[in-house]
Amino acid sequence: MIMFKWFSKFAWWSAEAMGSASAFVIATAACVLWALSGPWFHYSDTWQLVINTGTTVLTFLAVFLIQHTQNKDNQAIQLKLDELIDSSKRARNRLIDLEHCSDEELKELQEEFVRRRIERQTPPEAA
Repeated sequence: MIMFKWFSKFAWWSAEAMGSASAFVIATAACVLWALSGPWFHYSDTWQLVINTGTTVLTFLAVFLIQHTQNKDNQAIQLKLDELIDSSKRARNRLIDLEHCSDEELKELQEEFVRRRIERQTPPEAA
């Protein structure tokens, strides 16, 4: 349990750090330095392998960190929306937990909302 809590904090911190302007500047500087070092290493296969391996490994690890953070954020947003639906007297409680519905159920609900919007936009005399 402690490992999961640590990972969650680390994933959040990593996502914040990777999305910062500083991270972009550091990554850009690393690419520029790598490109400038090409003549010194005679544009060798090893020189090319350094950037390819580094970016591949970082991308691979970043996918898991970012996905974890997105899952957690999405779950929090869903819970907040569920709370708003539950607390509204006019809202239909069947809208709570829509993320667990089938694609067909979601499509039917989407069509219902489109019909409602059209009905509200249609002037009474046109009906």
